[in-house]
Amino acid sequence: MEGQDNFIINGLAGKRILEGQLAVKGAKNAALKVLASTFLFKNSLSVSNVPAIRDVEQMFDLLTELGVTVTPTNFGEYNLDPSGDLHSVINQDISKHLRASVVLAGPILARTGQVVFPHPGGCVIGARPIDFFLEGFKKMGAVVENGEDQYAIKVPEGKLKGAELFFKNPSVTGTETFMMAAVLAEGQTVIKNAALEPEIVMLGQFLNQSGAQINGLGTTTITISGGELLDGQNGVCQIMPDRIEAGSFLLLAALAGRDLEITNIEVNHLDALIHSLILAGVKMEIKESAIRICEPQPVFNSLDIKTHEYPGFPTDLQAPLAVFLTQVKGQSYIFETIFEGRLNYLETLNQMGAKARIIDVHRAMIDGPTALSGREVSSPDLRAGLAYVLAAIIASGQSIVHNVHYIDRGYEEIEKRLSQVGVDIERIIL
Repeated sequence: MEGQDNFIINGLAGKRILEGQLAVKGAKNAALKVLASTFLFKNSLSVSNVPAIRDVEQMFDLLTELGVTVTPTNFGEYNLDPSGDLHSVINQDISKHLRASVVLAGPILARTGQVVFPHPGGCVIGARPIDFFLEGFKKMGAVVENGEDQYAIKVPEGKLKGAELFFKNPSVTGTETFMMAAVLAEGQTVIKNAALEPEIVMLGQFLNQSGAQINGLGTTTITISGGELLDGQNGVCQIMPDRIEAGSFLLLAALAGRDLEITNIEVNHLDALIHSLILAGVKMEIKESAIRICEPQPVFNSLDIKTHEYPGFPTDLQAPLAVFLTQVKGQSYIFETIFEGRLNYLETLNQMGAKARIIDVHRAMIDGPTALSGREVSSPDLRAGLAYVLAAIIASGQSIVHNVHYIDRGYEEIEKRLSQVGVDIERIIL
């Protein structure tokens, strides 16, 4: 941990004193996929409201190495030009830290007829099999060579063919990858049991605006009619607000807000969390694009949460919610259905004073309320790292959070923004 960024947080000891506004930035998972779609365009495209986070920086590095010219035009705004000499080998060193790099495979393969990419990296939160990506590409006419640490995929006839793809489980990345690959394929592609996440809808709408023919967005069956390269001159793609960041801030407001408003949000993307918080007894003032919490409740009710693909409760909010559940009265349950091994962070919350029991790799039980105490902790991944920050904020005493680079992957200048609403947090290098 020497030489790395860390957070020092002096906790509020359970006091609800945070006030002001926390504005939500552009969605990480939307921005990364739109940036990957650059390979589908014949000319430059413009993207705005791009979050200044580590994952986006690494995606820009990948695109630049692949031959895309990336030009910042304003804060959070970029022009991307894919009209030069494009390459098809994805950088291994960058990819092993960026799970979203796999989504580049579809657009690159569709554009150049070949792609070489390593096994994707990122956070270690259970198995994320890549087999169905490879099988999908084969159905579209590609040949896959599986090397020791990389995959080489080629299209013998130069152009992917439309195919019918059925996902055993809805996959956001899978839906986006094959939707983009199909945009330049010959014929029609049908994706069945497609994921429903709003990031997919936003991506598809932008591609359609640019000349793609995608039908069924927001449903479980998406149909894509393949065509020519897209035109990036039909309008700027504005990245939607990050619903996971919005939800994380909303949980912070419920835990420690005196009068805290979360702004720049898509309220309808947060239905599962809002419903759960209302059941717990949290009073909220819901506006068109903001939610304000200004009536702190002395006691919250326990919850029984089951993560599920959208529109269900997001797996990426499961860890921040667990911090909230340490402060509610009674016994709460978490059933993590998406990833196995994503509950291990609870052991660290227990060291801070929580009473959580991991029943198995998918289920946990939390007893509350319990007072948390500051500790020295290490972030194991992006979402658990943010949960540790929330826990440190409501705890008594001082906490040091290591491995901040995980948190930087998804939250733009989080310490500066939290400081502005009353959190005592500082970034230091140890």
